[in-house]
Amino acid sequence: MKDTGVVLNPNPLIHFLEKPSEDFTRNDLIRFIEAKGIEMVNFRYAGADGRLKTLNFIIKNKQHLDNILSAGERVDGSSLFPHYVEAGSSDLYVMPRYRTAFVNPFSEIPSIDILCSYYDKDGLPYANSPEFILRKSHEILKTRTGFSFEVMGELEYYIISELDQLFEAADQRGYHESAPFCKWEDLRTEAMRTIAQCGGFIKYGHSEVGNFVEDGLAFEQNEIEFTPVKLEDAADQILIAKWVLRSLAYKYGVSMTFAPKITTGKAGSGLHVHTRLMKDGKNQMVNDGILSATAKKAIAGYLDLAQSLTSFGNTIPTSYLRLVPHQEAPTNICWGDRNRSVLVRVPLGWNAKNNMLSDANPKETEQPGNFNSKQTVEFRCPDGSADIYLLFAGLTVAARHGLEMKNALTLAEKSYVDVNIFEEKYKDRVSKLQQLPDSCWHSADCLETQRAVFEAHGVFPRKIIDGVIHKLRSYNDADLRERLKDNEKELLKLVNSYLHCG
Repeated sequence: MKDTGVVLNPNPLIHFLEKPSEDFTRNDLIRFIEAKGIEMVNFRYAGADGRLKTLNFIIKNKQHLDNILSAGERVDGSSLFPHYVEAGSSDLYVMPRYRTAFVNPFSEIPSIDILCSYYDKDGLPYANSPEFILRKSHEILKTRTGFSFEVMGELEYYIISELDQLFEAADQRGYHESAPFCKWEDLRTEAMRTIAQCGGFIKYGHSEVGNFVEDGLAFEQNEIEFTPVKLEDAADQILIAKWVLRSLAYKYGVSMTFAPKITTGKAGSGLHVHTRLMKDGKNQMVNDGILSATAKKAIAGYLDLAQSLTSFGNTIPTSYLRLVPHQEAPTNICWGDRNRSVLVRVPLGWNAKNNMLSDANPKETEQPGNFNSKQTVEFRCPDGSADIYLLFAGLTVAARHGLEMKNALTLAEKSYVDVNIFEEKYKDRVSKLQQLPDSCWHSADCLETQRAVFEAHGVFPRKIIDGVIHKLRSYNDADLRERLKDNEKELLKLVNSYLHCG
């Protein structure tokens, strides 16, 4: 019998080639292209703005196809990375990573798309490429600790459309709503299927809290959550998912946004990131069903570098209008179990003593398996403006930093919170906690202070850190909250200017 991971996989290449994507070769892709009448190859890669870029090739013949897949192509790095590449030496190579190949779901011309890596004039990985920085961060983690890193994101977004007065959902009560009260369920489920066909591993999708009407337009929030996969693949699938969602929104004739803030008093959109350290194929975040010391050390690393991690995960001024109290977004640097008011949350794990399966299904008398492997640790402050590769690289550095900190377990113990920190009676306790930055300007200051940790072992190049700091300070938003206070018109103007961030 064939491996069900191949038989049931929705990616047409995996199904045809009967092998997992990590085993794809150049000859495999050529065989698929010939068999399926593919006429075009598209190279895809992330630019400095975090969006997917494209280079199209019409296939002339087999030799031409082999050349495309073997030699890659030359691109203008100074246009793709204006802050990191000088115009005088701007040529870079893009080389396809075969494991990322997928059938383009939108092109009328039968096409194969492949994500690419950047290389310099000597054929070496381009040091300032965020994708390569991510790869380095993982290599250093594995070398120094023996752990590998698995990550997944929760991608929240708003659909903005004309108001439909039939079956209106209640304001800010859209969580897990079903059609017809959830108007854009079909777009979400089509996106999920399409992302899966492009190689993404999806856990589930649902509507989110945000649901409101403003200026005759309906705003509906949805979320697609992924499953933990190898660090590098986790970043790739978020990049592809954003492209899929935007393409489908365009097809449906609606606008959609990953922007962290839409308007005052309404839920913003985050990009919560779940993480787990792995060794020999086993989840190291739990030990006999209990959160492990390894997990607590990683948490300590996230907390210790939390302020500077915002420079990769909260990259625009409106990011800091989301990070305010009472909006299910963190402001205090602390952690807790199942608590959505903390920065680092340990979600509910599958360690209940009662057999839920047999209780719900009396004919299922066998004890279910051990699901401790599902346990993750969630970092809750990033949003859709994040540079996904730099953010995930930063979290990898932070996990390693925690594992190597001498006082990690002490820091974890001191920063644990088991109460609702927004309640008045805990005011004194909250006052002792550190706070996240309140602006891009403050975030840049924090990165400047902690940059040595990210630059250690050559993970983040100095030029990248300099460029991120320069970009954040260029917003000059240190007093933005005060300037926008009671000024709805200016707030909406600012929100619209960053509507298509990330």
